[in-house]
Amino acid sequence: MLALTLAMVACLLASLAGGSVAIPWLDVVHILSGGDVDNPAWAGIVMRIRLPKALTAILAGAALAVSGLLMQTLFRNPLAGPFVLGVSAGASLGVAIVLLTVGAGASQLLAGLGLVGDFGLVAAASLGSGAALALVMIAARRVSTLTLLILGVLFGYATSALVTVLIHFSLAERIQSYITWTFGSFGGVTWSQLQVLAPTLVVGLSLAFLAAKPLNALLLGESYAATMGVAVTPARWLILISTALLAGGVTAFCGPIGFLGIAVPHLVRGVFRVADHRVLIPASALAGATVALLSDLVAQLPGRQAVLPLNAVTALIGAPIIGVIILRRRSLDDSFSQ
Repeated sequence: MLALTLAMVACLLASLAGGSVAIPWLDVVHILSGGDVDNPAWAGIVMRIRLPKALTAILAGAALAVSGLLMQTLFRNPLAGPFVLGVSAGASLGVAIVLLTVGAGASQLLAGLGLVGDFGLVAAASLGSGAALALVMIAARRVSTLTLLILGVLFGYATSALVTVLIHFSLAERIQSYITWTFGSFGGVTWSQLQVLAPTLVVGLSLAFLAAKPLNALLLGESYAATMGVAVTPARWLILISTALLAGGVTAFCGPIGFLGIAVPHLVRGVFRVADHRVLIPASALAGATVALLSDLVAQLPGRQAVLPLNAVTALIGAPIIGVIILRRRSLDDSFSQ
């Protein structure tokens, strides 16, 4: 765990020091501690641009990794991810409705409203996520977790189809705004938005920690968990609400970022070789934060002005890992037993 913490701190300093303008590590430390540096402009770059982006990456990476871990355990499916309930698809639909139907006029109005305008698209994404979660939770009262997984996937396909229809009938400039959002980014979150994003994700992570004991019991199935005295239905709701806050919050503020939620929990299981969620949850949070910072560093192309789409970077990292997971399915199943 100490090694993961040190790795995350190192990646954080690298994120603050790297970019189109290189800043020495010692100067970054001086800026963070309130000291003076030779170039005053560096302080503005670090504090106003790079630090909120790095903190967003830490929070988002931790949230996606932990939500992926929760879903994989709840459904006992090694390929389940944080968007399995259609939360990401619902958020995408909410944003698509604003960007593709209202368009440039709404963008100008939101920009003129300051902080309220900053949360305009976030509100649309949150409403879409909430609608998706509400539908799945209603179904959760009557169906098994496997059926719930299938319903989540089907809902994702349905909302994606609606987004495709909206894109087909939209103007080119509106389509461009939406596509830019779907690329995913940590850099668009401001200090004001962090005041909402951070508490949301902290609450979601706290609920995940509270669910550690039920998760350990659920590894052997809901029937076994019930015989061990676990209230299965409340535990499912706790896990679903935690996942909705984590995955929905990240999607609303940063866009639909894929693969981190699927790949990171398996990396953690492979390193720690345990099934105890009291270890896996904090380890996944640290590993997710580290991988998110690394992905953002790669996307920034240090020393150049160009920025790669974040989803492209996370896919390049996550796809090989998921490929290995599929090829080693027999050994992977052992990770879901105590």
